[in-house]
Amino acid sequence: MIKLNSVNMIFEQNTVNENYAIKDINLTIKENDFITVIGTNGAGKSTLFNLISGNICPTNGKIMLNDKDITNVKEYKRSKFIGRIFQNPLLGTASNMTIEENMVIAYKKGFRGLYLSLNNKMRAIFKEELKLLDMNLEDRLHHYVGKLSGGQRQALTLLMMVVSKPQLILLDEHTAALDPKNASKVMELTEYFIKKYSLTAMMVTHNMENALKYGNRLLMMDKGRIILDISGEEKTDMTVEKLLKKFHAITNSNLSSDEILLSN
Repeated sequence: MIKLNSVNMIFEQNTVNENYAIKDINLTIKENDFITVIGTNGAGKSTLFNLISGNICPTNGKIMLNDKDITNVKEYKRSKFIGRIFQNPLLGTASNMTIEENMVIAYKKGFRGLYLSLNNKMRAIFKEELKLLDMNLEDRLHHYVGKLSGGQRQALTLLMMVVSKPQLILLDEHTAALDPKNASKVMELTEYFIKKYSLTAMMVTHNMENALKYGNRLLMMDKGRIILDISGEEKTDMTVEKLLKKFHAITNSNLSSDEILLSN
C-alpha cells in the first residue's frame, strides 16, 4: 500500500552539522499490516513517521501510496488518508468543544462528500460507538473534552481516528504519557479497533514487550536505518532477550531494554 524507495532525510545538509536522520530506507507497508517500531533515541523513528505523514519531505527518494507518488504532497492533504496519534493526549481532540462536536468532525472526515448534521440520530450512533470504550463517555456527549482525563481523551482520539476511515494509522508512542492502567486500556482498544476494522497501522513504542506482543510485524531502527524487519513465526517466537542479541549481532554493540525505555 505504501512504499518508501531509497528515502534519505539529511538535516543541515552540506554544513558542519550535517545529520543523516534517515539513511537509504526501503520499506513496503502492506494493507492490514500492524507494524511495531522500536529503537533508541536518534534511531529515526519519529523522522520516519514525519516523512510518511508529510510533516517533512525527504532529501531524496520517493514515497508512494497505492502506486501514486506522494513524496511532495503536503501534510494537510495526506491527513485525509493518513491519521496520526501523538504521545500527548491533548493533541488529538479539541478541548473547547464537546464530545459530540469532536465526533461529528471525525465522522465528516470519514464520510467525505456527505452532509452530516448533529441530530438525535447521530447522537445515537455516537453513543453506540462510545460504549466500546467502556468509559461511560456515552452518557457525557454534552461534556467538554477538556474536562476528560488523559486516558479518556486518548481513547476518544483513537475512536475518532477509526471513524474517520484513514488508510494508514500512525501511532506515535500514543500510550507513553498515560498511567499503566490507562495505557493498558488504550492498547487493548488499539488492538480491538485494528482487528475489527481491518486497519493498517504503524506503532512506535518504547515497550519492547508490547512491540513483540502486538502486531504482525516488527521493525528495529538504529542510526537512521531499519536494521531488523521480522514477521510471522519469527516475530511470534521472538523474546526481548533474543531481540537484544539480534541488535548486538547486527550492530556489534550492546543494547539494554532500559536504553529503549529511557530514550523515549
